[in-house]
Amino acid sequence: MTRRVVITGACGGLGRAMVATFRAEGWHVVGIDRSEPDDGVQVDDFVLADIGADGEVARAFEHIRSYGRLDALVNNAAVQVNKPIVETSDDEWAAVMNTNVRSGFQAIRESTAMLSQSRGAVVNVSSVHAIATSINVAVYAISKGALSALTRSAAIELAASGVRCNAVLPGAVDTAMLRDGLDRRPHPDGTEGNLAELAAGTPLGFVATPEQIAPSVLHLADRDQSPYTTGQMLVVDGGVTAKLGSE
Repeated sequence: MTRRVVITGACGGLGRAMVATFRAEGWHVVGIDRSEPDDGVQVDDFVLADIGADGEVARAFEHIRSYGRLDALVNNAAVQVNKPIVETSDDEWAAVMNTNVRSGFQAIRESTAMLSQSRGAVVNVSSVHAIATSINVAVYAISKGALSALTRSAAIELAASGVRCNAVLPGAVDTAMLRDGLDRRPHPDGTEGNLAELAAGTPLGFVATPEQIAPSVLHLADRDQSPYTTGQMLVVDGGVTAKLGSE
């Protein structure tokens, strides 16, 4: 039987890589995004929804429940605000928290019955910013810390029904979101200079591509690959958080 996965934020940098990775392994992929997919996003089914908005997650899952089967949920959709705390508005706080955390909570709630039937899995895409962060991304870091806490809570609540819940915490990944943040940092060589500095500060010596992160998500979603793993945070950051910041 073909396994089915829902991936939120399917049209973003990480999302489209996950779509391709799951489809290459024979999964039926349902993408959710607030933008229509372009030619680079080849999903099997698509739901247009801004899941940070009120009621949109419930509406999306009304459609998804019509399939009758779901094997994995990947909560990947995220937005970022690059501002100091004192300049961040309540509306910006709400936009980040609603998209990055509330939508994941709601999607888990909406999909639990289906995932219980298949003994499926949830994978939350958190971030190394949940562990160690930078200036001017406070709301994003807070949201990712909350998503990691949600992962642990869901793991212990859903374990009795056979549903696993884990998180992947990527480090620097070359996406539009990363480049947008780097554009705001002054550097004589612009964004490329900032990327080079990120690579130089990473023990493995490079900034990841989305395609290098997606297999870790697949691993945690696939019960054949990770049947005994739940409540865990898989850090995929090239060794950054293993390194002393004082060095």
